[in-house]
Amino acid sequence: MGLTSNTALLLAVLSAVLLFVGTVWQWPRLAGRGWRAVSGRVGLLFATQLALFAAVGLAANQAFGFYASWADLFGQEDDQGVVVDHAGGGPAGPLQVVDTRRVTGGGSGRPRFGGQIQQVAITGRTTRIATPAYVYLPPEYFDPGQRTRRFPAAVVLTGYPGTAQALVDKLKYPHTARELAADGRMQPMILVMLRPTVAPPRDTECVDVPGGPQTESFFAKDLPDAVAAQYRVSEKPGSWGIIGNSTGGYCALKLAMHHPEVYAAGAGLSAYYKAPTDPTTGDLFHDDDTLRNEADLRWFVKHRPAPDTSLLVTSSKVGESNYKATLKFIDQVKATSRTRISSIILESGGHNFNTWRREIPPTLEWISGRLSGR
Repeated sequence: MGLTSNTALLLAVLSAVLLFVGTVWQWPRLAGRGWRAVSGRVGLLFATQLALFAAVGLAANQAFGFYASWADLFGQEDDQGVVVDHAGGGPAGPLQVVDTRRVTGGGSGRPRFGGQIQQVAITGRTTRIATPAYVYLPPEYFDPGQRTRRFPAAVVLTGYPGTAQALVDKLKYPHTARELAADGRMQPMILVMLRPTVAPPRDTECVDVPGGPQTESFFAKDLPDAVAAQYRVSEKPGSWGIIGNSTGGYCALKLAMHHPEVYAAGAGLSAYYKAPTDPTTGDLFHDDDTLRNEADLRWFVKHRPAPDTSLLVTSSKVGESNYKATLKFIDQVKATSRTRISSIILESGGHNFNTWRREIPPTLEWISGRLSGR
């Protein structure tokens, strides 16, 4: 019974309800002052609250996609395996298609009309980082009349810990991209959806950790190379963009700023602007002041040449803790000569999926208008 299954949630809710009813029913019998009565009351209250906590936690996890499995929840998912193509008898390529599925609301389900989502396994050629991902291919990709057409691509990142599946099922990036393209509001694009946690359970903040996971190099080099080797991605300069929310938003902005030759545009939804140091990250910089400073985006804007890229930041006046920091970042970038900055500022909206769903359509339109295709 999986962590995200409806069965687990239903059992937790049912247990909480039964324990609540049982507590009310048994309370008069446990009204005495003896140790048995007191122990009984404590036990019933503890069991009821535990069941209620589990039900709320499972519901929140389903809604926001924090953890994909029990192993992920308890920090047991930490292997960085190497994908092996058994059918071919040799080592796998950098990207292997594991499964395919239709896009929600895709009509007949035929890729030519509804597009397709491919579940893939990616292994970095240089970093040896291995991670699962989902790739959205628009309907035009399967049109026989456009079989030579090449498409712009955008990497889409979750927050931490996040799950790639949440980008598909909860934030509905493929469905939104297809609908916007059908309405002529954005060009058809390939979306590569994954979480920035490519060395679970550690939060590497898309940093090349000295002696550790080379996460920034994976996103700046290995990932685009693997996708371009498998799919018809445009070879024109300025064909790649990157989008993310929360931790993924910080990563998106940093990668676009550090690697403008790769990412012509970066969008950070509810992003922050400096890599934190906490128990989930560990020591990211190992006393390397240059690495630490360059992971601070406001420091980077002030002390490094302005990158030739486009940035989009989002926040809300009420509900987001990054509002003031976002306004300061906008002012700093506006003062540069080459970096272009745009923003989406909502009147209110928390750090959650509902807010990001409101920001995703204009973000996709924005990034589509800044990428080269064909």
